[in-house]
Amino acid sequence: MTLHTRLHQLVDQIATIIVGKRPQIEDSLACLLAGGHLLIEDVPGVGKTTLAHALAVSLGLRFSRVQFTADLMPSDLVGVSVYERGKERFVFHPGPVFAQVLLADEINRAGPKTQSALLEAMEEHQVSVEGETRALPAPFFVIATQNPSDQLGTYPLPESQLDRFLMCITLGYPDRASERALLSGRDRREAIHELQAVMSPADLQAAQQAVLAVHASEPLLDYLQALIAATRDGRWFVEGLSPRAGISLLRAAKAHALLDARDYVAPDDLQAVLPQTVAHRLLPVAGAGRGRREQVRAMVDAIALP
Repeated sequence: MTLHTRLHQLVDQIATIIVGKRPQIEDSLACLLAGGHLLIEDVPGVGKTTLAHALAVSLGLRFSRVQFTADLMPSDLVGVSVYERGKERFVFHPGPVFAQVLLADEINRAGPKTQSALLEAMEEHQVSVEGETRALPAPFFVIATQNPSDQLGTYPLPESQLDRFLMCITLGYPDRASERALLSGRDRREAIHELQAVMSPADLQAAQQAVLAVHASEPLLDYLQALIAATRDGRWFVEGLSPRAGISLLRAAKAHALLDARDYVAPDDLQAVLPQTVAHRLLPVAGAGRGRREQVRAMVDAIALP
């Protein structure tokens, strides 16, 4: 069975749980294949947690969920050493961050100190606890959910943390047909427990390596640099993309190409992943009259293809 066939089956299986949201499922998988982390921003109850759980089960990955609250402490996330009398020494008890898929639910309800505890884990795939560095499992994928910032009890995520998320997506409300399927069908969370792993963790890591091998031509890189330069010229955004964001954008485009069963990146791949990959990193200039994603799309329309 080819890699593309496995990936297609994976998306199909998750689509039986998250009904009517195939583009968002593909974005989530592309983010994972690119080795990044995912931020899902939406109102409560639209399936953010269910999507994370279904993805982990379908890949045979160890799943952990943390409900972020105002009183959550960093040690609740990374773990703590406890003195055990029988062993006459301190023994480290790993926190929920030691999983392959970590769901940070409602991440912006926790204070900045706890949010920042994730920074090292997301960037370095390790945590430092009590002077000792401990590696996290591989693969390691953070899916964070975020409530809209105008809701009570939320803290805005700092720019440094937003930049750690390769993609930011929204699920939105289901269409009429999909909602009818949800209303008349069985509970989707119960259905998750009957899912079978379509790919193993080793298969996933092989797919992540395959993403790195996807070819990006010189004209494609010229187009990518033109997009990056446009974000920095002051016409569209207050500040432009960093070099790290540009690298992330290319990785996401390669993952999108792999999902389309191609071994090369096309301009369409860049355009397909651009809003999800860069909009949360950019602030439109004053008077733009558009939201972040709409401003990104307007910028793309103004730049000629190679």
